[in-house]
Amino acid sequence: MTSRRSFLGSLAGAVVAAGCTTPPNPAPAGIVDTHTHFYDPTRAEGVPWPPPGEARLYRPVLPAEYRRLAEPLGIVGTVVVEASPRESDNDWVLERMAREPFLMGLVGHLKPGRPGFAEGLDRYARNPLFRGIRTGGWEVRVAPADAAFVRDCLRLARRDLALDVLVSPAELPRVAELAEAAPDLRIVVDHCANVRVDGRRPPDDWLRGLDACAAHGNVHFKVSGLVEGTGRNDGSAPHDPAYYRDVVDAVWQRFGPRRVLYGTNWPVSALFAPLDAVHAIVQTDATRRGARAAAAFFRGNAERVYRLRNLSR
Repeated sequence: MTSRRSFLGSLAGAVVAAGCTTPPNPAPAGIVDTHTHFYDPTRAEGVPWPPPGEARLYRPVLPAEYRRLAEPLGIVGTVVVEASPRESDNDWVLERMAREPFLMGLVGHLKPGRPGFAEGLDRYARNPLFRGIRTGGWEVRVAPADAAFVRDCLRLARRDLALDVLVSPAELPRVAELAEAAPDLRIVVDHCANVRVDGRRPPDDWLRGLDACAAHGNVHFKVSGLVEGTGRNDGSAPHDPAYYRDVVDAVWQRFGPRRVLYGTNWPVSALFAPLDAVHAIVQTDATRRGARAAAAFFRGNAERVYRLRNLSR
């Protein structure tokens, strides 16, 4: 069993993902994946996501399965991100975290700007495994012009919790506005703001949105959702890191090594490419930026942004 403080094995000699021209360098020890989802449709109350029609996802997706895939890649733990608009599903994940040290923290679901947010935050913030919330989905958009929304985001900041946001390229200016309104709030943009990835130069509106967000030191970017950005959910997303380089370079150039985070978005990413290929794409890129940058990307930034206090559990 891999512990928080040790890493057994490395990627030396790992099989190269199809399409990669050179094998990836060994990964830094102790990688933290900041974006996974777990759920179980067989629960009596079912799940609101994924839909039953998506058979590849509509099944029990539990930590043991992910761990078998992740540990050989050097991943020693993960931050779980909400996959449900039901507040009670925070409890379902936290219950599993209490007995599974591989699960380092939860970015849960509460609805900023809606009635009951303050009470819910008071309740969950007592649990040290609750590391923040995500918004932007489930009909709760990022709303920097909404005084109630901003007030609740400021509550998060006072609790030293993070805010993940799920947005489109067109919504990035709103993220920048929120960052200005709540400068003490650590904001993490998920999935590269869902930019389309086609092997060519990224769209101008996305690049302008990056510039607006990067001007605020409290905004971070999660280098996740790359294979999903191809739209190839038949498993045929390219494995060659060069296909994604223009997108990844644009993020690193603007946010630098201290404001980028590693995330796989598993199991959603598995519809587009296997976990080892998803990992190899960003590993090849990060290691060419140097050991210090790679270490920050794969672990250090996750610890700092999410305040992962439970590493020694």
